[in-house]
Amino acid sequence: MQDINMIRNVAILGHGHCGKSTLAEAMLFTAGKIKRQGKIDEGSSTMDFDEEEIRRHLSINTSFNNCTWNKHDIFLVDTPGDDNFLNETYQAVQIADSAVFVVDAVIGVKGQTIKFANFIVEKSLPCLLFINKMDRERANFIKTIDEIKSLLPIKPVILHLPIGSEADFKGFVDLASATAWLFENGNGAKKIDIPEDLVDQVAEYREKLMETVAEFDDELIEKFLENGELTDAEIMTGLQAGTRTGSIAPVCVGSALLNKGIAALLDSINNVLPSPVMRPALLGSHPVTGEMEERKPLADEHFSAMVFKTMADPYAGRLTIFRVYSGTLSGDSFYNASKKVNERFGQLYLLEGKEQRAIDMVGPGMIVAVAKLKETTTGDTICDAGHPIIYPAPQSFEPVISFAVHAKQGEEEKLFSALTRILDEDLTLRLTRDQQTAEVLLSGMGQVHLEVVGARMKRKFGVEMELTLPKIAYKETIKGTARVQGKHKKQSGGRGQFGDCTIEIMPLAHGEGFIFEDKIVGGVIPQQYRPAVEKGIQEAMEKGVLAGYPVVDLKVVLVDGSYHTVDSSEMAFKVAGSLAFKKAAQEAGLVLLEPYTKMTIRVDKEHVGDIMGDLNSRRGKVMGMDADATHEIIIAQVPMAEVQSYATDLTAMTAGLGIFTVSFSHYEVAPAHIAEKIISANAQ
Repeated sequence: MQDINMIRNVAILGHGHCGKSTLAEAMLFTAGKIKRQGKIDEGSSTMDFDEEEIRRHLSINTSFNNCTWNKHDIFLVDTPGDDNFLNETYQAVQIADSAVFVVDAVIGVKGQTIKFANFIVEKSLPCLLFINKMDRERANFIKTIDEIKSLLPIKPVILHLPIGSEADFKGFVDLASATAWLFENGNGAKKIDIPEDLVDQVAEYREKLMETVAEFDDELIEKFLENGELTDAEIMTGLQAGTRTGSIAPVCVGSALLNKGIAALLDSINNVLPSPVMRPALLGSHPVTGEMEERKPLADEHFSAMVFKTMADPYAGRLTIFRVYSGTLSGDSFYNASKKVNERFGQLYLLEGKEQRAIDMVGPGMIVAVAKLKETTTGDTICDAGHPIIYPAPQSFEPVISFAVHAKQGEEEKLFSALTRILDEDLTLRLTRDQQTAEVLLSGMGQVHLEVVGARMKRKFGVEMELTLPKIAYKETIKGTARVQGKHKKQSGGRGQFGDCTIEIMPLAHGEGFIFEDKIVGGVIPQQYRPAVEKGIQEAMEKGVLAGYPVVDLKVVLVDGSYHTVDSSEMAFKVAGSLAFKKAAQEAGLVLLEPYTKMTIRVDKEHVGDIMGDLNSRRGKVMGMDADATHEIIIAQVPMAEVQSYATDLTAMTAGLGIFTVSFSHYEVAPAHIAEKIISANAQ
């Protein structure tokens, strides 16, 4: 097995269409792992192989591969850049040892760039910055660096200074070694003299590099202050120290599509980013005692790993993907500490795009898969049975948009069977049933996310899913009090029907539900008929009076009535109760209640005004403001009817910078003009 010091576990992050998957492709090609560099637009990419990814020209799933470069094994985790698949990226960040953070030299920093930078900082992830698309028209290296400095919580330090840009991008200067490199056809670059027009700039940026990296070593800072110079080896020592603590992010340049600068990036991954051994030991708890324990990322430590993803493979069945944190795994079984069961498996696999390569043993830093496990699911810790440990499960984002889901051709059973299997793969999906509207709701990270789920189900399970906006679960309640009689009398030959009751109704506070009180004195209504009155009232409440929505939060007191010894029955008193309630509710005055959500919206300072104005236009009420290290936080209550498409709207308003969570809050009386529209719509 490979020396763990020679392993690198790297997530590739960046905003949508910045070239992450193309970069992964170029790295695999440069390292000789694949014979031909595929292209996203042609659908020939090794990493974007899902049919929906090919059709949409974007990454939907995290994909995995590995390559060997200068005796180092590099495990690559290629992540999506679209907000609809944000959770895939967030989970990758939590299991990676380091990142290559891709920024487009033409577009620069976008909303998603800032989100992903915050992920990196939150998880203290060492990273390299790769300024991609230096060959494109309007590529601007210095402008991109300035944007990174001003907008991201990451400190860039230029390691590779480009030679030329746009069509004239032809090489780079490695500032650590003060050497210039000219790209050649194929993977390589040849060493050249530093171009004369760059000599002064190289001297300036090399001095900045020395000054920055010297800060991370007392001896280096002392030497630099005395001599104003560091050796190449000393620069590299400081660069490694600063990068591995997440204090700085060295900047490399290139063009993934043209395979320029990729070999130098691979060198930097080997030289600067940490191996698993260099990362902190992972803390977990003992499943029995609950005491905290740690596992060092060493091969001779007790085995432990985290399951962070489950996916369905058309050939291998369900694949369980895990990151090894300590020890080694071979053989045919492991212990699932989360479920407290032993699991047997057939074969260990390295994931290589859509292919799997069988291997016999895995160790720290490796990302591997096993097929067809019975008990183990995403978030479980697997380990050595003799030394169990449970790690905190990877965090997930809560879904932000919901649609009512139906089977297109009435294949409801087939649809929900398929959805259950998809839920195993995607932790951001939620399937719930609204008791009031009787709709089944599918919730996710955005409309595109749910559309992709639909396409995947059609392809994998042959069932079509239809999504519609959910019905809003309005309710009705009363404003005042009333006392009415409800009499049901029917005579049509033979035995008749007779039920007579008098009730008083009065409102209760929101959320108090329904109270029925029996105040009958004497036998004006026999005991056996009184529950029927209550049942008739409850059925009428369910059907609603004003607009067909359930009536809530009221008290009914049964005060009087009469009966017939022959014609009275439970059914007659049930009808009498229903009639009495409808008349009483109308006399007491009915109002429509609408559901409100609690929203927590995180945005940058620039967009706070826009968000507040938009919330006002949605009849929202701002309940408070807060801030954390990266965001302004707005807490608001907004009618549910006004935020059904908020995920899409927030992205448009904030250029992808906004993040929000939403949950049910309470019910409030709907304004008269809103209520009129809803009542009118239900009357048609």
